[in-house]
Amino acid sequence: MAKDVEGVVAAEQGEFSAKDYHDPPPAAFFDLDELTKWSFHRALIAEFVATLLFLYVTVLTVIGYKHQTDTTAGGDDCNGVGILGIAWAFGGMIFILVYCTAGISGGHINPAVTFGLFLARKVSLLRAFFYMVAQCLGAICGVGLVKAFQKSFYNRYGGGANMVAHGYTIGVGLAAEIIGTFVLVYTVFAATDPKRNARDSHIPVLAPLPIGFAVFMVHLGTIPVTGTGINPARSFGAAVIYGSRQAWDDHWIFWVGPFVGAAIAAFYHQYILRAGAIKALGSFRSNA
Repeated sequence: MAKDVEGVVAAEQGEFSAKDYHDPPPAAFFDLDELTKWSFHRALIAEFVATLLFLYVTVLTVIGYKHQTDTTAGGDDCNGVGILGIAWAFGGMIFILVYCTAGISGGHINPAVTFGLFLARKVSLLRAFFYMVAQCLGAICGVGLVKAFQKSFYNRYGGGANMVAHGYTIGVGLAAEIIGTFVLVYTVFAATDPKRNARDSHIPVLAPLPIGFAVFMVHLGTIPVTGTGINPARSFGAAVIYGSRQAWDDHWIFWVGPFVGAAIAAFYHQYILRAGAIKALGSFRSNA
């Protein structure tokens, strides 16, 4: 009898030893009250500044690398940071900026991430729209700073604009953007999943780290194909400031691809891994 009691107590302790888990309620679809809150406007400022800094550092890295490897300007093919260094610049900046802004705005810094979280009902339509506007404006200003500081280099080396590389078709470029964004947004969902954080509370996970690594790995694979967009604001800011016809001809890829990839990632995580569809069906049957 005593052993049975001890077993029950041990089971109860094991059951409640982890963090209590509560699935957060879905965000309101359209919430006008957000416009009256300082936290909302503070989040917009954070998204604007973060995207500005992201584009400034990363595009500057791309321009610097191309100048260092330009043999006509005294450079050498072996100079510069290489594709590995460019990928580290993008991934490292995302790690830093998500870490800095996650507690203020959620650290999206990417319209595709915002779109995926909106589809998963993590943010309202109003917040998603204004986040995307702030991100695009921040990207334009960030690339504008690069051009202001290094105008001759900027114009000579392509302005960091995303374009489908020679030898690749539009379809390949679009597929690369869809798959790359899927990897990123899927990582965002996995790293910020409250159920996972509660279940694995004994394993501290710094969410910005896997997100930054996802950006780094995707850049390694897709820089030779499209220059790696996976962020419509990044592609839009570079296209606006650079103004190349080819950049604008290919520009739709860097909106459609990331948004499709984000939508697939949101569906996969919410309805397959988190069994959202099965839960909804069960709730419908119980109500009926």
